[in-house]
Amino acid sequence: MDASSGQTLHHVSDHHRSTITRCRFDPHSLRVATVSADRSIKLWDLLAQKTTESIESNHSNVVSDCCFSTSAHFLCTASWDKSLKLWDLQEGGFRSHGGTKLQRGHEGSVSSCSLSADANLLVSGSYDKTVALWDVSLLCQTLILKGHSDWVTDVSVSADGKLVASASKDGTVRLWNIENMEEIPAVMEKRRTEGTGVHILKCEECGKPFPVSRLLTSELLTQCVFCRLKSPSRYRPQPPPLM
Repeated sequence: MDASSGQTLHHVSDHHRSTITRCRFDPHSLRVATVSADRSIKLWDLLAQKTTESIESNHSNVVSDCCFSTSAHFLCTASWDKSLKLWDLQEGGFRSHGGTKLQRGHEGSVSSCSLSADANLLVSGSYDKTVALWDVSLLCQTLILKGHSDWVTDVSVSADGKLVASASKDGTVRLWNIENMEEIPAVMEKRRTEGTGVHILKCEECGKPFPVSRLLTSELLTQCVFCRLKSPSRYRPQPPPLM
């Protein structure tokens, strides 16, 4: 819609078969991503005025939210199937392999997701009343924030990556200071009991160094996250159970 005239510029009909739960512009305002209760993910090209990508039923339940990285290279989707997935829009490998699933970290449906400006941090909110922080490069969860007494309905990361805001059905908004996350008692205890530090490995495909948590080191982790996203089938976990 043209805000100055109030006229509709484009009308997209029959874009999804059910309720559209979220729409997002990419950072360059060239595309709009939409997700739906029909479990599909679609990209609408504003210049071509048509749907350029349509991903059907890669999630096993309602797709509740989506967000772009600031480079528009990646799209993250959240779902009621309790999962989060990353989609490499630049390489396009998702067309044949699907999205790359992050480790399961919520006990309830995931309601919302937000990427930091540098795309190193992903934050998600859930109907299990928690907020989860994720290391995007390692595709793993780093911290669970608890405090809400009801569903977490939305989350957002500040531009400087130091604060997380979460909104809840309990009627509150909470601000979480994550600037010194490594000093949070829960994180310190996790490091103490499960080990600390990272290994620096060399990617077997592109040759670049990449960090891997000691907790995640395995013979399968021989590629950096970008090469893993190009060929996710090798690292694809088992699909989540249907709800």
